[in-house]
Amino acid sequence: MDIGVDTGGTFTDLICRRTGHPDLVLKVPSTPSEPSKAVMNGVRQILDAAGDEVQSVRRFVHGTTVATNAVLERKGAHSGLITTAGFADVLEIGRQMRTDIYELELEPETPVFLAPGARRVEVIERLSSEGEILVPLDENSLRQALETLRSEGVTSVAVCLLFSFLNPTHERRVREVIESEYPDLSVSLSSDVDPAFREYERTVVTAFDAYTKPVLREYLGELASALSRFGVNAPLQVMQSRGGISAAETATKRPVRLFLSGPAAGVIGGSRAGQVAGMNDLITVDIGGTSCDIALVAGGQPLVRPEGRIDGYPVRVPMVDVNAIGSGGGSIAWLDEAGGLRVGPRSAGADPGPACYGRGGQLATVTDASIVLGFLNPEYFAGGSVSLDSHLAEQVIRDTIAIPLSMSVEQAALGIHRVVNAQMAEGMRQVSIRQGHDPRDFALVPLGGAGPVHGIPLAEELSIETVIVPRHPGVLSAEGLLVAPIEHEVSIGFPCDLDAAETQALEKVFDDLDEQCSGLMDAEAKDVENVEVIHAADICYVGQSHYLDIIVDMSDANVRDSIYRDFIRAHEQVFGYSTESPARIVNLRSVHRARSDEAEAPILLKPINEDPLKGRRSVIFNSDSSIEVDILDRARLSVGTVIDRPAIIEQADTTTVLHEGWTATALESGELVLKKG
Repeated sequence: MDIGVDTGGTFTDLICRRTGHPDLVLKVPSTPSEPSKAVMNGVRQILDAAGDEVQSVRRFVHGTTVATNAVLERKGAHSGLITTAGFADVLEIGRQMRTDIYELELEPETPVFLAPGARRVEVIERLSSEGEILVPLDENSLRQALETLRSEGVTSVAVCLLFSFLNPTHERRVREVIESEYPDLSVSLSSDVDPAFREYERTVVTAFDAYTKPVLREYLGELASALSRFGVNAPLQVMQSRGGISAAETATKRPVRLFLSGPAAGVIGGSRAGQVAGMNDLITVDIGGTSCDIALVAGGQPLVRPEGRIDGYPVRVPMVDVNAIGSGGGSIAWLDEAGGLRVGPRSAGADPGPACYGRGGQLATVTDASIVLGFLNPEYFAGGSVSLDSHLAEQVIRDTIAIPLSMSVEQAALGIHRVVNAQMAEGMRQVSIRQGHDPRDFALVPLGGAGPVHGIPLAEELSIETVIVPRHPGVLSAEGLLVAPIEHEVSIGFPCDLDAAETQALEKVFDDLDEQCSGLMDAEAKDVENVEVIHAADICYVGQSHYLDIIVDMSDANVRDSIYRDFIRAHEQVFGYSTESPARIVNLRSVHRARSDEAEAPILLKPINEDPLKGRRSVIFNSDSSIEVDILDRARLSVGTVIDRPAIIEQADTTTVLHEGWTATALESGELVLKKG
């Protein structure tokens, strides 16, 4: 038995996969004040439903928002920062770039809350830009700095010394002193967290690591203990932001790599759904209640960006390239000052939620519009666990949108859907066209509770002709946890002109990085086999400030030439131009990836010979006139079933809306493939 658990803001999703049995899926209310409580509630319920002994749990994989929430809610550790003398204010000075350049009263855009002035201290030491020691570490100044931090009540320390990414000797000595004299203090070294140039970015990500490390260590420790007490002996594994999983113990040492844990799992799940349907080039669209997360998968691999943002601040760790926009089922429809219809980014959330929830919501939402259009069954929302009021949905759309715009309720509901679909389509263009990819060459994978409702309109916006609806779209992030590879990545700064880079020097650095990755793999709680090794380099033109991730094949006799050719090609694709100017290496990276045999094996459905027809319902697709369509139970669709007419396909975690001009085919793997024409 394998269990995947993804914690969200409103619901905690679980999936239980057993050999020879159908998947069990479950949603339980999240408990933000004590996230592990919701996880254990779900584990108890899903094991009761499975009817198997708890000892049969073989894998337990978790996607968590604890690190992200600690930042968003400002509930991290009481952290401090140690820097080279003269550089204590790097965290506060930041960069000169501003997001609101026309704002007359500028607000600080640096995360000073991580280490306010009183908790930023300096030590006497200095390295050259080549990593040579100019001024040895003054341990007396270090001890004075630590006494100052202790007097401020600091519980976690970030250490970011100048040029330590080239020579970590001083930082490692700082850690030795802290562990010897202040063993209760948590320590994060920039040479471990982000060994790359650019002082502000390196300081920020190291400070975030220190800020979240005690919180994540406490949470994962409590969860592991609770699982052990309950009898689950499987090792606890955690999803990382770049789409791979690792042992919980390893994750607590690098918590800053978990900021995109949940959305990354959804992209991995979507990638897997596309692969079993025979498609490796995909755009995944995860539509929940508040937001829409969009990502691109090329050649079966999600695109990974070298830097992300958390709460508006730069976090330089590899992350699945997810474009999040404020559009979802709970997004509020409103009229601007000119009378134009807008949707989002404000959301009704879970409380009070959309008006149709009957909890006091007074504003129209996308979910209310879906009820009016007939897309959703008020009696079977979330598998019947929530009953919706269609009259409240009609009333709120009439009062807030239809009457002010002098149109019918149905026209207003269609308008809400068209506006939100246009916004999400624009988000899809950002991850595809903006990065040199033609969306017409991709299939769309809608996921999340609202994804398959909007799937076909989004595909038509971008002329995409194939939509793949996964087996469990509403809990696909949890399912993605079970198919994600075990993955570890280590990088190092390597500033060097490409022409001057010696092959032997590159081989030595990659050998060192591989050794570190192998050590992380060895720390996994299970034997890891069939490890794929990937070498990469961050390359830019000489004098250029941004760089591109380029795969390095060290078996190539002309490795520098191949790196340069691949860089030119990538630059042309991403930015629309390239030159023959000299290039420069910025960082080198090694990635070790191992997939389990269980994750690779397709899980096939058993034939079902029951009638899938549940009834008929009036649905409005493209005008204010309705048509009667079949309502089908997805669980009863036999393998190979082809639906060539408009229909509503219901399941416990989502609803698929099949529009006119599209066909749906049920695959043996459980996916629904929607085709245009």
